[in-house]
Amino acid sequence: MTAAKDTGVGVRGVVTASIAAALGLALLLGLGTWQLQRKAWKETLIATVTARITQPPQPLLPRAQWPTASESEREYAHVRFTGTFLPGEAFVYTAGSSLRPDVTDQGYWVFAPARLADGGVLLVNRGFVPTPRKDSAARAQVTPGGPVDIVGYMRWPEAHGLFAPTDDVKANLFFTRDLNAMSAAHGWKLDAPFYIDQEAPPPPGGLPKPGKIEVNLPNNHWQYALTWYGLALALIGVYTVWLTGRLRRRTER
Repeated sequence: MTAAKDTGVGVRGVVTASIAAALGLALLLGLGTWQLQRKAWKETLIATVTARITQPPQPLLPRAQWPTASESEREYAHVRFTGTFLPGEAFVYTAGSSLRPDVTDQGYWVFAPARLADGGVLLVNRGFVPTPRKDSAARAQVTPGGPVDIVGYMRWPEAHGLFAPTDDVKANLFFTRDLNAMSAAHGWKLDAPFYIDQEAPPPPGGLPKPGKIEVNLPNNHWQYALTWYGLALALIGVYTVWLTGRLRRRTER
């Protein structure tokens, strides 16, 4: 009776462990495969962004097409247009940029509205200023008053992240590139759902500092996939050793 009971308990233990191992193996293999899919997606993204930013700048879309501009088709498009900057600036905090290798210090992106000849208004990220030179007086530069021939990249706004600090509207300080938040704080009436990362021209005083975008997106998904697949192999090995030992002990009884 006791032997039969022990046998039943042993079988249930093997079944339970086997189910747990199978579930763990499925999870690890799934994570490895997901990382391979992410790798393919990242490679496509890098190729797409590289192709867009290296093309000669094209005329910006007509104002009538702004509301329906597709982020997937237009993000990072290299464009040119003539606009007149309107009064006011908004500052977006940054601690460096993966797309602008020349920006390595803490500071701010300076956003300002610009009106085109057809009356359309959009926001332009005029470039970077380091923290000590945030104020206009410190950078000896004011917003240009006449038409400016601008070259830049079409970009879409960011959502306010879960862990992003709360914007300090009174201090005119923002922590995400949220066009709605900036325009609401300043009373700007924008016509474009996107903004422009300015590449050129630099202002006479050098600040804000515009610049070229470079593709520097991390792509470590192959290493992550190998890690998950390696853990799957390790699980198979551990389970095999455990099951072999368990069966051997049963046959020796």
